[in-house]
Order: sequence, then structure tokens, then C-alpha cells
Amino acid sequence: MLPWSGSALGLADLAFVAGRARPRVVATIGAQNAGKTTMLGAWYLLLGRDAAGLQAGKFAGSFSLAGWEAVAGSLRWAPGQGPGFPPHTASRSGRAPGLLHLSFRAGQKQPADYLFTDAPGEWFQKWAINEASPEAAGARWIAEHADVLLLVADREALSGPSMGSARSALQLLAARVASERRSRPIALVWTKSDVSVAPAMEESIRQSIYGPMPEAKEFSVSIAPSDTGEEQAHSALTELLDWTLTSRLPCAVLPSPPPDSDDPLFMYRAKSA
Repeated sequence: MLPWSGSALGLADLAFVAGRARPRVVATIGAQNAGKTTMLGAWYLLLGRDAAGLQAGKFAGSFSLAGWEAVAGSLRWAPGQGPGFPPHTASRSGRAPGLLHLSFRAGQKQPADYLFTDAPGEWFQKWAINEASPEAAGARWIAEHADVLLLVADREALSGPSMGSARSALQLLAARVASERRSRPIALVWTKSDVSVAPAMEESIRQSIYGPMPEAKEFSVSIAPSDTGEEQAHSALTELLDWTLTSRLPCAVLPSPPPDSDDPLFMYRAKSA
């Protein structure tokens, strides 16, 4: 009997996945219906078509293929039925999100393991309002353990009839992420990039992100081909995935000790007696 079921992983599975090395956790953070699960499914389908040329290496396996299929199945064409969208990720009273595993190998190196969070947007909405809320336990787990943070901005919501409340919710969530970030790599990800948003709205969102987090990267993705075509849509998804897999915490730069002498043999100050 295999020690995994193929479904999305839980906390009990982490020790098994971490047997080779600590997996890197990728957090997709955003409101309900922002497109987080759809983005994960699109990445999986690109990998299945071998359409993603990644600096991180080649796909080297997954312990959650059934979970990935559950996420991506709706995006496929079926006989007599066009592609749709994944079902809404249910808000449940768990303390950790569903975790989707992927492994990549670069050259002859050991495979690197990644866990992608698939969590309901309601968790993040509760967390943004009250960090200590019992209903935000899953979001707190993500904030504590994630190595890379993807803050998802839904262009459709930011251009619709409730754009004002969508902007306020995203700005509140951005403030919470900034307070919990701890210098980790973060990206602002505009989903549904085929939807137009007022320039003033875009600028307001960017200010709320780049004000407290000036190092944030910015990406725009969509599964609906725009005027630039399907290839451009795939390229944008691949670029984001590659950045996600290869981003690391900035290295600390230690100051050089002041020398007491120009002689390289005596670079360090002698201790006083």
C-alpha cells in the first residue's frame, strides 16, 4: 500500500514529503473567486503538455496527482463540453490548506519539492480583518510556513459593480501580508488580465502593495487568450511559475571587520588583554 492517496496533502503527510529535504511552500493569497485555484490548474496543464520551459528544471513527479486533476479537470475540453472553471474551494474549519505537491529536477541535482497551497478566500478575508480570528487558523498557517507569497488581485472584481469593496478588501489583505511578510519573496499577480481596469484603480492597488513592499514583483495572467493570442497567455503563466520556483530570501550581507593594519596577515583587530 502506498503511503499517499494522490489527493491534496494535509499536515499528516508533510513528514513523508520532507523525507528528502524540506519542501518549499508557495502561498496563493487572495479573495474568494479571485482565480487562485484556476491559476494552479493552468500551471498543471502546462506542465502536462511539457509547455513550460523552466529554469527550475523538469517536472520530476507529484504525490498529489489526483488532487491536481481535481483542480485542473474543469479546464480541459471534453467531448461535447467546453472547458469551465474549477469549483470554488470550500471554506472548511481546517487549520491548514490543501497542499498540492510538485517536484522538479535541474540537471543531475536532487529533485526539489514544492507545496502549493489551495485555500478558500474566506480564510484570508477573516485573517485580514482579525489576525487572531479562529476562522483564520488556516491563513495563519500559510503566513507562518510559506516561502513565496503570491498576492492575487482579481481584475474582474476590481472593474465590476462592487469594485469599491473589492479594492478595500484587497488593500486590507495587502496590509496584513506586509505585516507578516518577513522579507520573503512576494508578487502581485493580476488574474483575468483580459479584463480592463480603470487606471486609477490599478494605481491605487499598486500603491497599497509597493508602499510597504517596494521589492514586490508584478505579473498579469489569464487563461482566456487576449488579442495577443494563446501563446502569450501561456508565456505569462510560465514566467510567473518560473519566478515562483526560483525565488529565494535575499542573502544577508555582513559588514567587513575593520582592520588595524594594512598587512593582510593582520586583518582582524587583536583582542585586548
